[in-house]
Amino acid sequence: MTPQLLDVVVLTSDMPQHGLRRGDLGTVVEIHNPTAFLAEFVAASGRTQALVTLGPGDVRAVEDNDLVTVRPSTAKAS
Repeated sequence: MTPQLLDVVVLTSDMPQHGLRRGDLGTVVEIHNPTAFLAEFVAASGRTQALVTLGPGDVRAVEDNDLVTVRPSTAKAS
């Protein structure tokens, strides 16, 4: 997947250092280059949980059968 600016993406692996889990939704907020982009992950309240530089292999596109869920955060906001 090659994310574009403002795409909603799904994290494909846990990132406990950022309080993120596989399946969390993020939004691409900046493209650094073809292999790196910045994604923002937010709490249900709208507070930024993490801003993380990722590569295309770290995320997948949202699919029609994906459900949105709410879970408690395991880390403080970064």
